[in-house]
Amino acid sequence: MQPYERRLKNPSRRLRGAMSRAEQRLWYLLRRGQVCGVRFYRQKPLLGYIVDFYAPAAGLVVEVDGSQHLGAEGLATDAVCNAALNALGLEVLRFDNLQALNETAAVMEVIFGVVSRRVRG
Repeated sequence: MQPYERRLKNPSRRLRGAMSRAEQRLWYLLRRGQVCGVRFYRQKPLLGYIVDFYAPAAGLVVEVDGSQHLGAEGLATDAVCNAALNALGLEVLRFDNLQALNETAAVMEVIFGVVSRRVRG
């Protein structure tokens, strides 16, 4: 199990009930081992962050970002988060809400490719 801060457990539970439409769409396609039989968790605490989707067997984090991530401050925060997660050996994929909603098949193709590569070697 990857390390996380216990104080994030309740906020992550709340976030599961308040997912964006984009997150809901991806979750419908990621849940129940639909991608190479790999289990994904949603709104999972890792280190000091709550990641949108996490597949421990593939060492993969998938983030679905809103417009607040597109500014300089959001990009800088995301870079710090990515570096911390990469240091654990995790790969981080980031998509914006519009990609998840309007290009769902392409997003899933990328996720499937990374999961396949990381799980099957």
